[in-house]
Formats: sequence, C-alpha cells, structure tokens
Amino acid sequence: MSDKKSPAPDPASGNPASRDPASRSSEPRIIGRSEFIRTSATVVGGLLLVPKSLPGSPRTGRPGNDLNIALLGTGAQGQVLLSSILKIPAVRVTAVCDIWTAYNQRRVSRLLQKYGHEHRTYEDYREMLAKESDLDAVIIATPDFWHEAHTVDALAAGLDVYCEKEMSNTLEGARNMARAAKKAGRLLQIGHQRRSNPRYQHCYEKLIRDAGLFGRFTTVNGQWNRSVQPDLGWPKKAVIDKAVLKKYGYDDMHQFRNWRWFKGLGGGPVVDLGSHQIDIYNWFLDAPPSSVSAVGGTDYYEPRTHQWYDNVQALYEYKTAQGTVRAFYQVITTNRNGGYFEIFMGDQGTLEISESAGRGSLYREDHAPLWDHWVKKGYLKSPQEEATPAGAILDVRETLAPAAYSLPFEMTEPYHKPHLENFFDAIRGKAELNCPAEIGYETAVTVLKANDAVASGRNLAFKPADFRI
Repeated sequence: MSDKKSPAPDPASGNPASRDPASRSSEPRIIGRSEFIRTSATVVGGLLLVPKSLPGSPRTGRPGNDLNIALLGTGAQGQVLLSSILKIPAVRVTAVCDIWTAYNQRRVSRLLQKYGHEHRTYEDYREMLAKESDLDAVIIATPDFWHEAHTVDALAAGLDVYCEKEMSNTLEGARNMARAAKKAGRLLQIGHQRRSNPRYQHCYEKLIRDAGLFGRFTTVNGQWNRSVQPDLGWPKKAVIDKAVLKKYGYDDMHQFRNWRWFKGLGGGPVVDLGSHQIDIYNWFLDAPPSSVSAVGGTDYYEPRTHQWYDNVQALYEYKTAQGTVRAFYQVITTNRNGGYFEIFMGDQGTLEISESAGRGSLYREDHAPLWDHWVKKGYLKSPQEEATPAGAILDVRETLAPAAYSLPFEMTEPYHKPHLENFFDAIRGKAELNCPAEIGYETAVTVLKANDAVASGRNLAFKPADFRI
C-alpha cells in the first residue's frame, strides 16, 4: 500500500478488474479460473496427469504415517504456513511451485534444504501435479483468483487440499471447489485458522454452548485497523519476464506484488482481513446473516492501483434462535489504533477476543448469575483485582467498569499450526476437518457480499439458499 502523496506505478495495460488467466486465447497460458480438469486423466504438455489415488481410496500407508506435501505459492502467506509446517513432525515438503522462481521460490527452496527436506521445484503447477507421483496433499497459498483452478486440479489428481482463504474471489469458483472435493472424495480445508485455535474453540464449546455465560447475544463488534503501508516492491534483479506475468494473469510486477488491491484478482481488505473475523461471527452465533449494509471507498490510496475499498464499515443482521443480533465490522488501512479483535455482547456478559495471544477478556453483567462455578471448573480465571477502587465516587450517569475475567490459557504456538495439524490428522483419519469446504463457502458468501453492499449503497438480503452449494 502506498502513501497517497507518493506516485504509484500505473499498470501496463488493460483493466485488471476483468483479468482472467483464461481470457487471452492468443497468449501463452496455463489454465483459467473456469477451465479445470473434469476427468481423471488429462494430457498436459505431453505428460499424463492421472489421479494419484481413486476417489475415497486410503493413504499410501508410509511408516509412521508420514505425509508428502507440495507447497503451491511461496509468497508471504506461503512462507508463514511453511514456518508452521516445519514444526510439525512426520510431514515432508517434497515439491514447491511458484512463478517467481528467482526470488520467493529460491528463498523457500533454500530454507527446505536447511531443514533437510529433499524436494523439487516448479513454475508450472500442472507439471508438478503430473510429475509428483508420491504426494498426499497440496498446500495452496496463491492469490485468490487462482484458488479455484489450483484446488480443482489438485483434487482431480487425487490429492487432499489445504487452501488459504479467501476460498475464491468469486462464488462460482468457491462452488466449483466444493463440488470438486465431493466428486473426488478428497478433503478440502479452507484456511480460516481461528476454527482450530484452542482459545476460540474453548470460547465456543465451553463458554457459549456449555456454560451459556453471556446469555442472549444482541450485539457484535469487530475491527481490523492497519497503518498506512507502502506498496510492495521487488528486487530489480529478480523481475519476472513480462510474458510469464501475462501467462499467469498479471499486467506487470506492481500488479503481481499487490494483487490484493485489484478487482478480479483479490477482494480488498474487507475480504482479505475481514474474512477471518466475520467467519467467527457466523460460528459463534450459529447462524448465517440475513442481510448486510455497508459503506466504504477508496478514499486514501490511488484508485488506479488500489481498486478495492481501503475502508469498509459493514452492518450484518443475524436472525438467531434466540433473536436478532446486529453485528458491526470495520476495516481501515490508514490507522492501526485498536488493532484487531471481536467483541460478543450478550444480556449477561461480554466476550472480547482476538487471535493476538495477549487479548482475551470476559465481563459479567451485574444482574447475571455469578461465575464462581465456572471458575472452579477451569472455564475462566477470576479477576485479579476489583474493577473500581474502594472509596471511588461516581456520577449517577457513570457506569461501573465490570471486572475482567480471563481465559484459562494462552495460545503459545504459531497461529496457523493447529489448523494445519487438524488437516494432516484428517488425512490420517484421526480427525474431522475444522473448516471444510461447506463452511468456507458460507463465509465467502457472507464476506463477498459486503463489497456488493458498498457498491450498491443498499441493504442486501441473504436467502437461505445463498449459503447452500
């Protein structure tokens, strides 16, 4: 992201909003978003691409349940995932694929060599799928507009898939991914990693479902605020050839590096950041939303190079089993005050939580039953001190700050590690996926419509059928 006072490079040509890797029939290409493998055997560049195993067939049964995986996409997010994977035993990265061969791919390859992971490197992911005969799964951390093709092709090759969120930048793409997983009889985990975070799981399973500490939820607030950031640059000695960039759907290096800001490639901050948190709204409220209204715009950055809204304020309405809940969400990219968090407010208490390990507090309303029983059960920790000092004088209009309880444990592992472990355990038949395609699709429907609400300037209703694949 660039300061609005600094000149930003202009894309070389065309409108990135309509960028589709399949739309240039006269240019070299790999595969488009809507063109994917529908059969069990496909010829790619003289190579026969066949499923590594038939739908529903068991794993290879290596000693110790070892898994061979490929990492598709070695940018910032791919490297974050890899840092967690390297801490998980019995998982080997045997293949790496990225079009930026001179930089990101090389960096990751050197790291894998350091950790003793023998692997092969690729630019063309279809070549990787055709040649790698001993893979169990693919970890996909590529830009959103490639998720459909990469996921569907990997599933068709008989592999289980972990795909980073957003599931896709289009609902059609997300539907195709979910249908492909069902057709192939393979696992598809979407990277909403909070679903596997022990703190979030504890809050949902123990505090909300079991104890019912917060009573009836009425209001939710959440935000992700970020400071002004310059656009991502690149080493001049590692520029990708223009023909290669166009082959994979990019106008130039600026667009390749900053794809999240371009329509047709990413979904902007409310999708990129908000998706993580709005997914928690759906989860903790046990319901999809019934409507959304939103305002926002590209008010700070240069619209030519930052096509998506740099700020969005959205209001969702949920019709839950207990009643109506209104849920506000804000994302801004010009100030980091408050960081990121979610607050769930009920008539008996409040939960404030964040993926940030040091943030997690619970507040009891004065009229609610005491929480001593749940403290003794280990569900939460009691306050360390009184909320209001003894002898304090309050105006009649003031409200006493409630005492802050805390969660009984902190998250000490990398944020993505439990979600990846859940995926690997599911491959081995030891667990169910925490965020399968069906959940990822519901979240995609919920979040992508926020951008539609901004564009239309209207309150948009969801139908129950919208959330069904």
